[in-house]
Amino acid sequence: MSGSGTTAGDDPLQTAVWRLRSRGCWTDAAALLAPHAADPAAALERAGLLVERCLFTCDGWAEAEDALRTAEAVAGDDEERGGAASERGRLAYAATRLGVRDRADEARSALGRATALLSPSSPGRPLLDFRRGLVAEHIADSPQAARAAYQRAHAGATAQSDPLLLSFTWQQLAGLDLREGELTQARQGFSECLRIREELGYLVGTAAALAGLADCEPEPEAGRLRSEARRLFRLLGGVPVWLGAQLSPVVPPQPSAALPEPAGQ
Repeated sequence: MSGSGTTAGDDPLQTAVWRLRSRGCWTDAAALLAPHAADPAAALERAGLLVERCLFTCDGWAEAEDALRTAEAVAGDDEERGGAASERGRLAYAATRLGVRDRADEARSALGRATALLSPSSPGRPLLDFRRGLVAEHIADSPQAARAAYQRAHAGATAQSDPLLLSFTWQQLAGLDLREGELTQARQGFSECLRIREELGYLVGTAAALAGLADCEPEPEAGRLRSEARRLFRLLGGVPVWLGAQLSPVVPPQPSAALPEPAGQ
């Protein structure tokens, strides 16, 4: 579902789903697919939309679980079962990453199951590699393993002409470059991420790309980029939730009070 509905020749239903998804209207997009929930592909796409809503809003966990159980129940072959396992791994990752509940073991187990079910040539393999990279980076704290997984996902997304997934691999690789002090590479990665998302009209992901690029630029360009990111963040009602702390204005410390620890992405 990475790039569904992004071209003029797509099915009208997929086009409508994409337009809603790209603006952060995951519940409305999932509702369009509800009448087709007996179809494994539609059930998996619907579950993916609701899992993505959890990751961006930290809300809707029960609905995502219900949709995921439906997708698992109607899956009829290894490809469909592997796709459902990949989504379950992403949901467990989201709950762990956002501090809702520690489901790290479940995330690893589900993604491992997906790896066993999806063949190396499966269309779902690049997205799975990307999710394994997220777990390696943010749960296992293994940036080298994360980079290798992101690079596999990046190569797969390139081969499959999946621009949305490419925007995510550019973003995560740029984040690792920034962490290692490689500003030139990080700037290129965030710039590519931003370019792709603007071309696709993926509004809900544009603020994060702007904020990442701002971290690579000197003032006053950094301030301009953060200001635009804040504008989009407010326009979308504070989504994605994890971006709020990164976009908060810097407040000088006061002698009489200690500042709270900053929240991670």
